[in-house]
Amino acid sequence: MSEFLVVGGGVIGMMTTLQLADAGHSVTLLERGDCGREASWAGGGIVSPLYPWRYSAPISRLSTWSEGFYPELALRLLEETGIDPEYRQKGLLYLRVDDEAKAMAWAREVGKPLERVEADFLYAKEPQAAPGLSEALWMPTLGSIRNPRLVRAQRARLASMPRVTLREQCEVTGFEQAGGRIAAVRTASGPVSGEQVVVCGGAWAAGLLERVDVRLPVRPVKGQMILFKAPPGLVRRVVLMDGRYVIPRADGRVLAGSTLEECGFDTSTTSEARESLWQSAVSIIPALADCEVEHHWAGLRPGSPDGVPFIGRVPGVDNLSVNAGHYRNGLVLAPASTRLLVDQLLGREPIIDPAPYRLER
Repeated sequence: MSEFLVVGGGVIGMMTTLQLADAGHSVTLLERGDCGREASWAGGGIVSPLYPWRYSAPISRLSTWSEGFYPELALRLLEETGIDPEYRQKGLLYLRVDDEAKAMAWAREVGKPLERVEADFLYAKEPQAAPGLSEALWMPTLGSIRNPRLVRAQRARLASMPRVTLREQCEVTGFEQAGGRIAAVRTASGPVSGEQVVVCGGAWAAGLLERVDVRLPVRPVKGQMILFKAPPGLVRRVVLMDGRYVIPRADGRVLAGSTLEECGFDTSTTSEARESLWQSAVSIIPALADCEVEHHWAGLRPGSPDGVPFIGRVPGVDNLSVNAGHYRNGLVLAPASTRLLVDQLLGREPIIDPAPYRLER
């Protein structure tokens, strides 16, 4: 029996497992499919909320801590696995921001570099950006990571760690309770035991906790994205306009996203979304009109009421914890939210106040 049993193998579950194993503990990770192939794979990889000044303080505290963690994590995983997560810190250009005063006030308050720049600066940084703009906002410290490579690297690292047991294609079907504790986790291939159980099930977390009569207000919210096959250098950095964005990769490919759709667990793609995403991308970078759309996909975000994740003990069950409900910012918040939970599990001083993230019964 492992000391910890983690349910859900997305970026949150894998990062939790890595931190617990780093601290010397045995961990079994259960994943219903393949690790990292749901929302963690489907997202864009921007290491910041899209418009960070529009979020509440609990989200800002997590994102600020997390942003500084990714360069170190990317280098570590490259060294340990040979897989490069492609962390790039090229900054972000915000075009047509209608609440600029709020953005600048937020930046001053949190000490984040953010400045208004003129057209000459904008087009020197991003020559193919939408023409005719007189100004933009520039955040030079923003980074992005190629999340499919991040999750591949994390999985490879966990698979090489002697304290970690990976069990993929292992769907959790319920929990066995005894004396106010989880005695075992039921799976299609039989029960699995752990001294402590952590649910990191993303959009599926609410359904899991329903089986112990706990209501978690987390729901699936679909997001569709497209990928352009573009020449290297066509787009140099993340550009955001009117709530949509383009994200360049090192090989030239450019992601464009994303939609927000309330349609349950449906992950089908639609021609309407593809056309809308294409139009948005071409309005940001007109030269993308000449590039092939190579891929179109959808993922399910774990939506929560205010976008604030639930992190901590599950009320009424002594050895059950949760880390879910990150909505649009799962990858952004993963380092801090997993560290915050692991601090609590191991009795360490938490990196930030855990109170805003507690699940109330």
